[in-house]
Amino acid sequence: MKRLASRPSVNLWRIPLWLTLAAVGLFGVTIIPDALDAYRVIHLPFWLTMGSIDDARAILSAMLGCVSTVLALIFSVALLVLSMVATLFGPRLLYRFLQDWVTQATLGVFLGTFVYLCLVFLVTHADAHSTFIPQISLIMGWLLVVVSFGFLVFYSHRIAVSIQNPNFVARIVDDLAAIAADGGEVAPDEARDEADADAVTSPQSGYVQHVNHRAIVAAAASADAVVRVAFRPGQFVFVGETIAHVWPKGRKLDVARSIEIGRHRVLSQDAEFALAQIVEIGIRALSPAVNDSFTGVACVDWLGDALVVLADAPARGSAWKDATGKVRLRVRPLGLARLVKMAFDQMRQAAVDNPAVLVRMLDTFRRIAPRLPEDARAALRAQAEAIREITAAGKLARLDRDDIESAFARI
Repeated sequence: MKRLASRPSVNLWRIPLWLTLAAVGLFGVTIIPDALDAYRVIHLPFWLTMGSIDDARAILSAMLGCVSTVLALIFSVALLVLSMVATLFGPRLLYRFLQDWVTQATLGVFLGTFVYLCLVFLVTHADAHSTFIPQISLIMGWLLVVVSFGFLVFYSHRIAVSIQNPNFVARIVDDLAAIAADGGEVAPDEARDEADADAVTSPQSGYVQHVNHRAIVAAAASADAVVRVAFRPGQFVFVGETIAHVWPKGRKLDVARSIEIGRHRVLSQDAEFALAQIVEIGIRALSPAVNDSFTGVACVDWLGDALVVLADAPARGSAWKDATGKVRLRVRPLGLARLVKMAFDQMRQAAVDNPAVLVRMLDTFRRIAPRLPEDARAALRAQAEAIREITAAGKLARLDRDDIESAFARI
């Protein structure tokens, strides 16, 4: 399974830095034929020319001014988009825009082009003895400017598409589908006394981000041990808190190294975090300051789809076995019933005065219930009864109450 990028590794400087270094290397390549032509080692075709020294420096000055202006504009637009995302979607979703390769590549292409043009400008000079006009480098600079503005058009299109609520929420579900199958096998649990096990403590406080199942299983198999991880990805642990147990005592396993802990929750193995992101968008849309029922309805639709994706995942067990078929690792299971409650509790509370969202929730329950296991269906029924209860106690119009009762009856 492809591991999704975690937020600590997301930044806006890595790709621009590499592209800038690539631009420096490109300058070193293109200046070679220009230097050889200046020393009469080779002769460039007459049509490979950008004019005289004054023409070349004027062209370079114009391109430098244009590229530097657009580069500053791109940084301003990027910061504006990040500010808008923090307001509309929540600050926990900023990393999705930071890790977008189009944004990083556009910044990198313009920054690399600017550095390349600066280098060409420095070597384009005339003195009392000679005139050096790097014709190949000038043409390459012009091509880089054209490519940069092509990236700018693509970047503008990408931003316009990605900030649309349905597309943004759908991308979260796509990421969830990528991690849905990352489950172990279903195997009966064995009662074990924690007093007979070695306790593995957390070296720091933070959220469990990733559990390297393969590494733990390999280490446990070589030591003939069994490991039980006490926390799921997404749960918060305190420094010094027991995060795992190893049976029997005396096995020297470095389990803590295979459990990544950080300051942020990530989507690597945390299905709850994906649902929490959709819920955050939904409750912000349903807040009195925004009051966007259409986005709330869209979030309900995609929450239902996310639960179906998780229910249809081929494996949702909590046990990992070695090559011989013996269970070597167990983690805390995450049931669909908990995910149902997590997905719809806050949405239901935020939509207490919004009949359109409540009706859509009931219809979603009816459509996804046949595809969920029994415990998740029971959780859906509890949500439906809670909606009926708040409807009866609220101040909705009779027509709205009738619509909700009809939707409840269809379940």
